[in-house]
Amino acid sequence: MPPDIFLQPDGVFDNGRLLSDAVLYVTGGRVRVIDTLPNGAKAQKITGLVSPGLIDLQVNGGGGVLFNTSPTPEGIAAILDAHRIFGTTALLPTVITDAPEVTEAAAEAVLSTWGKPGLLGIHIEGPHINTTKRGTHSARFIRPLDARTIRLAQRLRNAEIPVLLTLAPEAATVDGIAELTSMGVIVSLGHSNATAAETEAALAGGARNFTHLFNAMSPMEGRAPGMVGAAILSRADIGIICDGVHVSDEMVRLAIDAHGVERMHLVSDAMPTVGGAPAFMLYGSEIRVEFGPDGARLVNAQGSLAGAHTTMADSMLRLVGKVLLSMEQALKMAITNPARIIGAEDLGRIDGQAPQELLWWEGSNPPRSLTSGLALDWSVFAP
Repeated sequence: MPPDIFLQPDGVFDNGRLLSDAVLYVTGGRVRVIDTLPNGAKAQKITGLVSPGLIDLQVNGGGGVLFNTSPTPEGIAAILDAHRIFGTTALLPTVITDAPEVTEAAAEAVLSTWGKPGLLGIHIEGPHINTTKRGTHSARFIRPLDARTIRLAQRLRNAEIPVLLTLAPEAATVDGIAELTSMGVIVSLGHSNATAAETEAALAGGARNFTHLFNAMSPMEGRAPGMVGAAILSRADIGIICDGVHVSDEMVRLAIDAHGVERMHLVSDAMPTVGGAPAFMLYGSEIRVEFGPDGARLVNAQGSLAGAHTTMADSMLRLVGKVLLSMEQALKMAITNPARIIGAEDLGRIDGQAPQELLWWEGSNPPRSLTSGLALDWSVFAP
Protein backbone atom coordinates (compact mmCIF):
# COMPACT_ATOMS: atom_id res chain seq x y z
CA MET A 1 0.00 0.00 0.00
CA PRO A 2 1.24 3.56 -0.71
CA PRO A 3 2.29 5.53 2.38
CA ASP A 4 -0.10 8.05 3.94
CA ILE A 5 0.78 11.71 3.35
CA PHE A 6 -0.56 14.90 4.92
CA LEU A 7 -0.43 18.13 2.93
CA GLN A 8 -1.23 21.58 4.32
CA PRO A 9 -1.82 24.18 1.57
CA ASP A 10 -2.54 27.83 2.27
CA GLY A 11 -5.98 27.19 0.83
CA VAL A 12 -8.12 24.29 -0.35
CA PHE A 13 -11.00 24.81 -2.78
CA ASP A 14 -13.52 22.07 -2.16
CA ASN A 15 -17.21 21.79 -3.05
CA GLY A 16 -17.56 25.49 -3.85
CA ARG A 17 -15.74 26.83 -0.81
CA LEU A 18 -12.21 28.12 -0.27
CA LEU A 19 -10.95 26.73 3.04
CA SER A 20 -7.97 28.27 4.80
CA ASP A 21 -7.31 25.63 7.46
CA ALA A 22 -7.99 22.29 5.75
CA VAL A 23 -5.55 19.40 5.52
CA LEU A 24 -5.27 17.04 2.57
CA TYR A 25 -4.88 13.43 3.67
CA VAL A 26 -3.59 11.18 0.90
CA THR A 27 -4.32 7.56 1.74
CA GLY A 28 -4.88 4.49 -0.38
CA GLY A 29 -4.07 6.50 -3.51
CA ARG A 30 -6.95 8.92 -2.90
CA VAL A 31 -7.29 12.32 -1.25
CA ARG A 32 -9.51 13.29 1.65
CA VAL A 33 -10.12 16.74 3.13
CA ILE A 34 -9.87 16.78 6.93
CA ASP A 35 -10.25 19.63 9.41
CA THR A 36 -7.15 19.15 11.54
CA LEU A 37 -3.84 17.33 11.47
CA PRO A 38 -3.96 14.19 13.66
CA ASN A 39 -1.81 14.18 16.79
CA GLY A 40 1.77 13.23 16.01
CA ALA A 41 1.31 13.57 12.24
CA LYS A 42 3.53 15.83 10.16
CA ALA A 43 2.30 17.69 7.10
CA GLN A 44 4.15 19.09 4.12
CA LYS A 45 3.34 22.79 3.77
CA ILE A 46 2.26 24.04 0.34
CA THR A 47 2.38 27.70 -0.66
CA GLY A 48 -0.76 28.53 -2.62
CA LEU A 49 -3.99 26.60 -2.93
CA VAL A 50 -5.16 23.22 -4.19
CA SER A 51 -8.32 22.63 -6.18
CA PRO A 52 -9.98 19.96 -8.28
CA GLY A 53 -9.31 20.09 -12.02
CA LEU A 54 -11.13 22.55 -14.25
CA ILE A 55 -14.32 21.57 -16.09
CA ASP A 56 -15.14 22.92 -19.56
CA LEU A 57 -18.55 22.42 -21.20
CA GLN A 58 -17.60 23.82 -24.62
CA VAL A 59 -14.45 22.53 -26.30
CA ASN A 60 -14.32 22.41 -30.09
CA GLY A 61 -10.78 21.10 -30.27
CA GLY A 62 -7.24 21.09 -28.99
CA GLY A 63 -3.79 19.76 -29.79
CA GLY A 64 -4.32 20.45 -33.49
CA VAL A 65 -7.53 18.39 -33.59
CA LEU A 66 -11.01 19.76 -34.40
CA PHE A 67 -13.86 17.50 -33.26
CA ASN A 68 -15.86 18.27 -36.41
CA THR A 69 -13.09 17.00 -38.68
CA SER A 70 -12.00 14.18 -36.36
CA PRO A 71 -15.27 12.88 -34.87
CA THR A 72 -13.56 9.70 -33.68
CA PRO A 73 -12.39 8.11 -30.42
CA GLU A 74 -8.86 9.14 -31.37
CA GLY A 75 -10.01 12.72 -31.87
CA ILE A 76 -11.63 12.77 -28.44
CA ALA A 77 -8.48 11.36 -26.83
CA ALA A 78 -6.28 14.00 -28.47
CA ILE A 79 -8.56 16.83 -27.32
CA LEU A 80 -8.69 15.49 -23.76
CA ASP A 81 -4.90 15.14 -23.62
CA ALA A 82 -4.31 18.64 -25.01
CA HIS A 83 -6.48 20.36 -22.43
CA ARG A 84 -5.30 18.30 -19.48
CA ILE A 85 -1.88 19.90 -19.90
CA PHE A 86 -3.51 23.25 -19.09
CA GLY A 87 -5.45 22.04 -16.05
CA THR A 88 -8.78 21.05 -17.64
CA THR A 89 -9.32 17.51 -16.44
CA ALA A 90 -12.91 17.03 -17.67
CA LEU A 91 -14.75 18.44 -20.68
CA LEU A 92 -17.52 18.18 -23.24
CA PRO A 93 -16.17 17.72 -26.77
CA THR A 94 -18.30 20.04 -28.90
CA VAL A 95 -19.44 19.41 -32.45
CA ILE A 96 -20.68 22.54 -34.19
CA THR A 97 -23.12 22.92 -37.09
CA ASP A 98 -22.29 20.41 -39.82
CA ALA A 99 -23.78 17.70 -42.01
CA PRO A 100 -25.99 15.29 -40.05
CA GLU A 101 -23.49 12.51 -40.73
CA VAL A 102 -20.75 14.46 -38.95
CA THR A 103 -22.89 15.07 -35.87
CA GLU A 104 -23.85 11.40 -35.81
CA ALA A 105 -20.21 10.31 -36.15
CA ALA A 106 -19.32 12.55 -33.20
CA ALA A 107 -22.09 10.94 -31.15
CA GLU A 108 -20.88 7.46 -32.14
CA ALA A 109 -17.36 8.39 -31.03
CA VAL A 110 -18.66 9.45 -27.62
CA LEU A 111 -20.76 6.28 -27.33
CA SER A 112 -17.75 4.09 -28.08
CA THR A 113 -15.45 6.08 -25.79
CA TRP A 114 -17.87 6.50 -22.89
CA GLY A 115 -16.19 5.82 -19.57
CA LYS A 116 -12.88 7.37 -20.59
CA PRO A 117 -11.60 9.61 -17.75
CA GLY A 118 -12.32 13.27 -18.45
CA LEU A 119 -15.09 12.66 -21.00
CA LEU A 120 -18.30 14.24 -19.67
CA GLY A 121 -20.63 13.61 -22.62
CA ILE A 122 -21.17 15.70 -25.73
CA HIS A 123 -22.10 19.27 -26.60
CA ILE A 124 -24.00 19.56 -29.90
CA GLU A 125 -23.85 23.26 -30.86
CA GLY A 126 -26.24 23.69 -33.78
CA PRO A 127 -27.33 23.06 -36.49
CA HIS A 128 -30.69 24.29 -35.17
CA ILE A 129 -29.74 27.96 -34.97
CA ASN A 130 -30.54 31.31 -36.59
CA THR A 131 -28.64 31.96 -39.82
CA THR A 132 -28.20 35.65 -38.98
CA LYS A 133 -26.51 34.73 -35.68
CA ARG A 134 -24.52 31.78 -36.95
CA GLY A 135 -21.06 33.30 -36.38
CA THR A 136 -18.57 30.98 -38.04
CA HIS A 137 -21.13 28.15 -38.37
CA SER A 138 -21.81 27.21 -41.98
CA ALA A 139 -25.19 28.45 -43.25
CA ARG A 140 -25.63 25.48 -45.62
CA PHE A 141 -26.01 23.01 -42.75
CA ILE A 142 -28.44 25.02 -40.63
CA ARG A 143 -31.91 23.51 -40.29
CA PRO A 144 -34.84 23.52 -37.83
CA LEU A 145 -34.93 21.00 -35.00
CA ASP A 146 -36.07 17.70 -36.47
CA ALA A 147 -36.76 14.08 -35.63
CA ARG A 148 -33.25 13.04 -36.70
CA THR A 149 -31.59 15.10 -33.95
CA ILE A 150 -34.21 14.06 -31.39
CA ARG A 151 -33.58 10.37 -32.18
CA LEU A 152 -29.83 10.89 -31.86
CA ALA A 153 -30.23 12.64 -28.52
CA GLN A 154 -32.49 9.83 -27.30
CA ARG A 155 -29.90 7.23 -28.27
CA LEU A 156 -27.23 9.05 -26.27
CA ARG A 157 -29.53 9.48 -23.29
CA ASN A 158 -30.52 5.79 -23.41
CA ALA A 159 -26.83 5.14 -22.76
CA GLU A 160 -26.98 7.66 -19.87
CA ILE A 161 -24.57 9.99 -21.65
CA PRO A 162 -25.03 13.69 -20.78
CA VAL A 163 -26.05 15.78 -23.79
CA LEU A 164 -25.91 19.56 -23.97
CA LEU A 165 -27.66 20.85 -27.09
CA THR A 166 -27.40 24.49 -28.19
CA LEU A 167 -30.30 25.74 -30.30
CA ALA A 168 -32.15 28.93 -31.13
CA PRO A 169 -35.77 29.17 -29.92
CA GLU A 170 -36.86 30.32 -33.37
CA ALA A 171 -35.39 27.12 -34.87
CA ALA A 172 -37.45 24.85 -32.63
CA THR A 173 -40.90 24.59 -31.14
CA VAL A 174 -41.59 24.74 -27.43
CA ASP A 175 -42.91 21.17 -27.71
CA GLY A 176 -39.62 20.10 -29.31
CA ILE A 177 -37.64 21.69 -26.49
CA ALA A 178 -39.91 20.01 -23.94
CA GLU A 179 -39.38 16.62 -25.62
CA LEU A 180 -35.61 17.03 -25.40
CA THR A 181 -35.66 18.11 -21.77
CA SER A 182 -38.02 15.27 -20.85
CA MET A 183 -35.31 12.79 -21.88
CA GLY A 184 -32.69 14.65 -19.83
CA VAL A 185 -31.04 16.72 -22.56
CA ILE A 186 -29.67 20.06 -21.30
CA VAL A 187 -31.12 22.51 -23.80
CA SER A 188 -28.98 25.64 -24.07
CA LEU A 189 -30.11 28.75 -25.92
CA GLY A 190 -27.75 30.55 -28.26
CA HIS A 191 -26.87 31.57 -31.82
CA SER A 192 -30.25 33.24 -31.80
CA ASN A 193 -32.04 36.45 -32.70
CA ALA A 194 -34.97 35.62 -30.41
CA THR A 195 -36.93 38.27 -28.57
CA ALA A 196 -37.09 38.20 -24.79
CA ALA A 197 -40.60 36.73 -25.03
CA GLU A 198 -39.46 33.94 -27.34
CA THR A 199 -36.54 33.23 -25.02
CA GLU A 200 -38.82 33.08 -21.99
CA ALA A 201 -41.13 30.66 -23.82
CA ALA A 202 -38.17 28.36 -24.50
CA LEU A 203 -37.19 28.54 -20.83
CA ALA A 204 -40.75 27.64 -19.85
CA GLY A 205 -40.44 24.65 -22.19
CA GLY A 206 -37.44 23.38 -20.22
CA ALA A 207 -34.34 25.10 -21.61
CA ARG A 208 -32.02 25.84 -18.70
CA ASN A 209 -28.74 27.16 -20.02
CA PHE A 210 -27.35 29.87 -22.32
CA THR A 211 -24.37 29.42 -24.65
CA HIS A 212 -21.57 32.05 -24.53
CA LEU A 213 -23.56 35.06 -23.31
CA PHE A 214 -23.40 38.19 -25.51
CA ASN A 215 -21.89 36.29 -28.44
CA ALA A 216 -24.20 35.37 -31.35
CA MET A 217 -27.40 36.38 -29.59
CA SER A 218 -29.87 39.28 -29.75
CA PRO A 219 -28.48 42.12 -27.63
CA MET A 220 -30.04 43.96 -24.72
CA GLU A 221 -31.46 47.37 -25.66
CA GLY A 222 -33.52 49.97 -23.85
CA ARG A 223 -36.87 48.87 -25.29
CA ALA A 224 -35.93 45.33 -26.30
CA PRO A 225 -34.22 43.11 -23.69
CA GLY A 226 -33.43 40.48 -26.32
CA MET A 227 -31.94 37.13 -25.42
CA VAL A 228 -29.13 38.78 -23.42
CA GLY A 229 -31.58 40.61 -21.16
CA ALA A 230 -33.83 37.56 -20.80
CA ALA A 231 -30.83 35.42 -19.88
CA ILE A 232 -29.60 37.79 -17.19
CA LEU A 233 -33.10 38.12 -15.71
CA SER A 234 -33.69 34.34 -15.75
CA ARG A 235 -32.80 31.67 -13.22
CA ALA A 236 -31.00 29.64 -15.91
CA ASP A 237 -27.29 28.86 -16.01
CA ILE A 238 -25.17 31.05 -18.27
CA GLY A 239 -21.89 30.21 -19.97
CA ILE A 240 -19.48 33.01 -20.83
CA ILE A 241 -16.11 33.30 -22.57
CA CYS A 242 -13.58 35.36 -20.63
CA ASP A 243 -10.62 35.90 -22.95
CA GLY A 244 -10.76 39.69 -23.30
CA VAL A 245 -11.79 39.27 -26.95
CA HIS A 246 -15.28 37.79 -27.05
CA VAL A 247 -16.62 39.92 -24.20
CA SER A 248 -15.05 42.93 -22.51
CA ASP A 249 -13.98 42.45 -18.90
CA GLU A 250 -16.45 45.15 -17.86
CA MET A 251 -19.37 43.35 -19.49
CA VAL A 252 -18.32 40.05 -17.92
CA ARG A 253 -18.41 41.73 -14.51
CA LEU A 254 -21.75 43.37 -15.24
CA ALA A 255 -23.31 40.02 -16.15
CA ILE A 256 -21.90 38.27 -13.09
CA ASP A 257 -23.04 41.05 -10.74
CA ALA A 258 -26.51 41.09 -12.30
CA HIS A 259 -27.08 37.34 -12.60
CA GLY A 260 -25.05 36.01 -9.67
CA VAL A 261 -21.87 33.98 -9.63
CA GLU A 262 -23.79 30.84 -8.56
CA ARG A 263 -25.44 30.62 -12.00
CA MET A 264 -22.50 31.64 -14.21
CA HIS A 265 -19.86 29.32 -15.61
CA LEU A 266 -16.78 29.74 -17.73
CA VAL A 267 -16.39 28.06 -21.09
CA SER A 268 -13.31 28.24 -23.28
CA ASP A 269 -14.92 27.63 -26.71
CA ALA A 270 -11.39 26.40 -27.47
CA MET A 271 -10.27 25.44 -30.94
CA PRO A 272 -7.41 23.18 -32.17
CA THR A 273 -4.84 25.96 -31.76
CA VAL A 274 -4.84 25.37 -27.98
CA GLY A 275 -1.82 23.11 -27.66
CA GLY A 276 -1.55 22.94 -31.45
CA ALA A 277 -0.46 24.85 -34.56
CA PRO A 278 -1.60 28.49 -35.01
CA ALA A 279 -4.01 27.65 -37.85
CA PHE A 280 -6.46 24.94 -38.85
CA MET A 281 -9.14 24.23 -41.43
CA LEU A 282 -12.89 24.57 -40.85
CA TYR A 283 -15.44 24.04 -43.64
CA GLY A 284 -12.54 24.07 -46.09
CA SER A 285 -11.27 27.51 -45.03
CA GLU A 286 -8.34 28.48 -42.85
CA ILE A 287 -8.87 29.75 -39.30
CA ARG A 288 -5.82 31.44 -37.81
CA VAL A 289 -4.64 33.07 -34.60
CA GLU A 290 -4.15 36.83 -34.62
CA PHE A 291 -2.62 38.74 -31.73
CA GLY A 292 -3.85 42.19 -30.79
CA PRO A 293 -3.87 44.55 -27.81
CA ASP A 294 -6.85 42.74 -26.26
CA GLY A 295 -5.32 39.27 -26.62
CA ALA A 296 -5.25 36.36 -29.06
CA ARG A 297 -8.22 35.89 -31.34
CA LEU A 298 -9.17 33.31 -33.94
CA VAL A 299 -10.51 34.71 -37.20
CA ASN A 300 -11.74 33.28 -40.48
CA ALA A 301 -11.02 34.62 -43.95
CA GLN A 302 -13.65 37.35 -43.48
CA GLY A 303 -12.05 38.49 -40.22
CA SER A 304 -14.93 37.19 -38.06
CA LEU A 305 -14.33 35.49 -34.72
CA ALA A 306 -14.19 31.72 -35.07
CA GLY A 307 -14.02 30.13 -31.65
CA ALA A 308 -11.41 30.98 -29.04
CA HIS A 309 -7.70 30.57 -28.49
CA THR A 310 -7.77 30.32 -24.71
CA THR A 311 -7.80 27.83 -21.85
CA MET A 312 -10.00 27.55 -18.79
CA ALA A 313 -7.00 28.34 -16.59
CA ASP A 314 -6.17 31.55 -18.46
CA SER A 315 -9.82 32.55 -18.43
CA MET A 316 -10.10 31.90 -14.70
CA LEU A 317 -7.00 33.94 -13.93
CA ARG A 318 -8.46 36.75 -16.04
CA LEU A 319 -11.60 36.64 -13.90
CA VAL A 320 -9.37 37.33 -10.90
CA GLY A 321 -6.87 39.76 -12.43
CA LYS A 322 -9.09 41.78 -14.80
CA VAL A 323 -12.73 41.18 -13.87
CA LEU A 324 -11.70 41.40 -10.19
CA LEU A 325 -13.53 38.40 -8.79
CA SER A 326 -12.19 36.56 -5.77
CA MET A 327 -10.35 33.30 -6.33
CA GLU A 328 -13.25 31.47 -4.70
CA GLN A 329 -15.77 33.03 -7.10
CA ALA A 330 -13.61 32.29 -10.13
CA LEU A 331 -13.10 28.66 -9.11
CA LYS A 332 -16.85 28.26 -8.66
CA MET A 333 -17.33 29.37 -12.25
CA ALA A 334 -14.61 27.03 -13.52
CA ILE A 335 -15.31 23.93 -11.40
CA THR A 336 -18.34 23.86 -9.11
CA ASN A 337 -20.98 25.30 -11.41
CA PRO A 338 -20.12 23.33 -14.58
CA ALA A 339 -19.87 20.15 -12.48
CA ARG A 340 -23.41 20.74 -11.20
CA ILE A 341 -24.81 21.55 -14.64
CA ILE A 342 -23.52 18.36 -16.21
CA GLY A 343 -24.42 16.18 -13.20
CA ALA A 344 -20.84 15.43 -12.16
CA GLU A 345 -20.80 17.07 -8.73
CA ASP A 346 -18.14 14.65 -7.46
CA LEU A 347 -15.62 16.35 -9.76
CA GLY A 348 -16.12 19.56 -7.79
CA ARG A 349 -15.11 17.84 -4.57
CA ILE A 350 -11.60 16.78 -3.60
CA ASP A 351 -12.67 13.83 -1.45
CA GLY A 352 -12.13 10.59 -3.33
CA GLN A 353 -10.07 12.03 -6.16
CA ALA A 354 -6.60 10.81 -7.11
CA PRO A 355 -3.80 13.32 -6.45
CA GLN A 356 -3.06 13.43 -10.19
CA GLU A 357 -6.45 15.07 -10.77
CA LEU A 358 -5.78 18.03 -8.47
CA LEU A 359 -4.31 21.42 -9.34
CA TRP A 360 -1.82 23.56 -7.45
CA TRP A 361 -2.19 27.33 -7.81
CA GLU A 362 0.57 29.75 -6.78
CA GLY A 363 -0.20 33.46 -7.07
CA SER A 364 -1.17 34.55 -10.57
CA ASN A 365 0.68 31.69 -12.27
CA PRO A 366 -1.10 29.04 -14.35
CA PRO A 367 -1.84 25.93 -12.30
CA ARG A 368 0.31 22.85 -12.20
CA SER A 369 -0.73 19.30 -11.50
CA LEU A 370 -0.30 18.72 -7.79
CA THR A 371 1.79 15.64 -8.46
CA SER A 372 4.15 17.46 -10.83
CA GLY A 373 4.93 20.23 -8.37
CA LEU A 374 5.82 18.43 -5.14
CA ALA A 375 9.08 16.58 -4.56
CA LEU A 376 7.43 13.28 -3.67
CA ASP A 377 7.39 9.88 -5.33
CA TRP A 378 3.86 10.15 -6.70
CA SER A 379 4.24 7.07 -8.85
CA VAL A 380 2.99 4.97 -5.94
CA PHE A 381 -0.34 6.80 -6.25
CA ALA A 382 -0.91 5.98 -9.90
CA PRO A 383 -4.58 4.99 -10.30
